[in-house]
Amino acid sequence: MSKKKMRLGAILHGVGGNISGWRHPDAITDASVNFELYKKWTLKAEEGKFDFVFIADGLYITEKSIPHFLNRFEPITILSALAGISSKIGLVGTLSTSYSEPFTVARQFGSLDLISGGRAGWNVVTSPLEGSALNYGKREDQHPAHAERYRIANEYLEVTTGLWDSWEDDAFVRDKEKGVFFDPSKLHTLHHKGEFFSVKGPLNVARSKQGQPVIFQAGASEDGKNFAAKVANAIFTGQETLEDAKRYYDDVKGRAKALGRNPDDIVILPGIGPIVGRTQEEAERKYEEIANLTSIDKALDFLGRFYEHHDFSQYPLDEPFPELGDLGRNSFQSATDKMKAWAKAEGLTLRQVALQVATPKPTFLGTPEVIADKLQEWLEEGGADGFIVGHAAPQGLEDFVELVVPILQERGLFREEYEADTLRGNLGLPIPENRYTKQNQTVVQL
Repeated sequence: MSKKKMRLGAILHGVGGNISGWRHPDAITDASVNFELYKKWTLKAEEGKFDFVFIADGLYITEKSIPHFLNRFEPITILSALAGISSKIGLVGTLSTSYSEPFTVARQFGSLDLISGGRAGWNVVTSPLEGSALNYGKREDQHPAHAERYRIANEYLEVTTGLWDSWEDDAFVRDKEKGVFFDPSKLHTLHHKGEFFSVKGPLNVARSKQGQPVIFQAGASEDGKNFAAKVANAIFTGQETLEDAKRYYDDVKGRAKALGRNPDDIVILPGIGPIVGRTQEEAERKYEEIANLTSIDKALDFLGRFYEHHDFSQYPLDEPFPELGDLGRNSFQSATDKMKAWAKAEGLTLRQVALQVATPKPTFLGTPEVIADKLQEWLEEGGADGFIVGHAAPQGLEDFVELVVPILQERGLFREEYEADTLRGNLGLPIPENRYTKQNQTVVQL
């Protein structure tokens, strides 16, 4: 019986998600805007046969934001550049449905999909931070509420996926002798009119050989999970224990099945920040080096972002975590609900919560064998289809590729060569048939 194959992505996160990680002696302080470094990481991930690289994004910063957020590449731009230096690895980027137009986004990802030969993926986000509105000609109170953001996103995906089907796959005849560039019967105009969008179409970009860009999604709230079950091909999630991961996995796959989807057509990928050491002691030391860089002031700044950049410095550090009411529920709803419940259940102080949130000890920490064992356990016990690997310490991606991947390959859990040259092909996902071609086939059969 063949083993289930693991999927792996690498998040390219510049100076990293730790608010003080840039201070590490081995950190490259301009990493977030260092194209040569992004090229190096992408080629290292491709050398390790990763399925994709992933670029996260956000639309609002303050002077207290994580250093990586202050000065970083816009995803579509950097991914288009990386398409030219890679040949097999997928290219996934974050883009907001709350602060962009679906026609433009369909063009951008459609273009990336053609440039890369069918390796594009779109991480669909709804933009949690209310301050984002201030950068798009609106007031903070005009930032859509949580449930409304997901209604917008649902219609947004209807429009973009519809636009991607504007041209059937064999529409462009390009017959010079007859003077026929395309078959008009295979061009389709969307004519969408909905609650939030009115888009005529058609799109002026044809489909790539993978049909449409792969849809990623990362919501963990009830609205987020419903949205993921309906539209996502891959889900970027985050659980700290196998039990929580299995619960999430079963929940979302079950919702997808209830909607008539094949659960196997959704790949669930927890994000991890492994710290690899040649010994357990070395891995522990690497973690302590990073954790010790973060002051309590910086930890409070980091915590505040989850709560609309709330100022936590106003509260006593060593008293119980403050009562915040609904603060945070319209931004990072799942994360803030979880933090509040955790702090109350454990009787934690503000200091304890801030430091643990800012410098969490990775679930995947230890020798290459220890990390491979845990990855295998999560895969085989139904907690994940694969993982999105971040670098919690300098050289984290290199360590993972050079030390952990060979063990996974020896165990038959991960590929030694790419199966395809498209992102869908490597993720084992079907190519979505053009809806108009499908309709025509149905009419002919009738």
